Amino acid sequence: MDSTSLAICLGLFSALTLATANVSVKMGGDILVTRATLSACAAALILPATFFVRAPDAATWQALAFALPAHFFYQVCMIRALQRGDLSLVFPVMRGVAPLLTAFTALIFLREELAPLAWSGLVLATLAAAAFAVPPRGVALRNHPHAAALLWALGTAIGIALYNVTDARGVRVAPSPFTFIVWLFLLDGAAVVLLALILRRNAISPAVAARWRYGLAGGALSILSFGSALYAFTLIETAKVSALRETSVVFAAAMGSLFLGERFGGRRIVAAVALAVGLVLMQFG
Repeated sequence: MDSTSLAICLGLFSALTLATANVSVKMGGDILVTRATLSACAAALILPATFFVRAPDAATWQALAFALPAHFFYQVCMIRALQRGDLSLVFPVMRGVAPLLTAFTALIFLREELAPLAWSGLVLATLAAAAFAVPPRGVALRNHPHAAALLWALGTAIGIALYNVTDARGVRVAPSPFTFIVWLFLLDGAAVVLLALILRRNAISPAVAARWRYGLAGGALSILSFGSALYAFTLIETAKVSALRETSVVFAAAMGSLFLGERFGGRRIVAAVALAVGLVLMQFG
């Protein structure tokens, strides 16, 4: 299998596991505690790998210093979005807008250029994601009932673009891609765990006891999902990996309808298909 085919397979696998991880967080009840549990479990699961990868060098630590704040910003916005809106509403917006933002950010900071067809696919995907945010019929945009959730979802998309670019740089400058992957997972959850301990200090123990399975499952899926994407960053352009990964919106929308009882509706079905087409079209560009 050539490197491009491997990257595509990794991106699609990352999309499926990403959707499953986010459904497990949403099903966990308290989003902040479940996300903190996920991060702590991911760090515990990845800890043994530190003995088998090359030690971080100065370039790796510098890359982590940029990546970790981007990840924390993403996690805070994502937690707030999931707290305020249905998964089938906020997930397509946060993940569908992210590839276009990633492409612009990668163009500026990594000098990665895309073909016109790829840009067309990204624009189509972004417009399709916007369709998920359209208010109910007869409701003005300024009176949108889910405005706060959508604003947090847009903040999440910005966080995704930032961490995509910082992580792509990290896996490329590290002594080995796995060095950056392992240490990112090890350190990434510290801030959100601390936030949960501060904001949920009285409720965190019973919440973890009741919902730790969702956190453990999400942690394992998170390692599989983002680890695959990070390695794919070493094989093809950052924006293309992001686009493949964001086909997760289709999986997440279906899972939200199946497991969370969220209404999907005809408009969202059309938007999800258009979003997937736009993201896949990018690969042909």
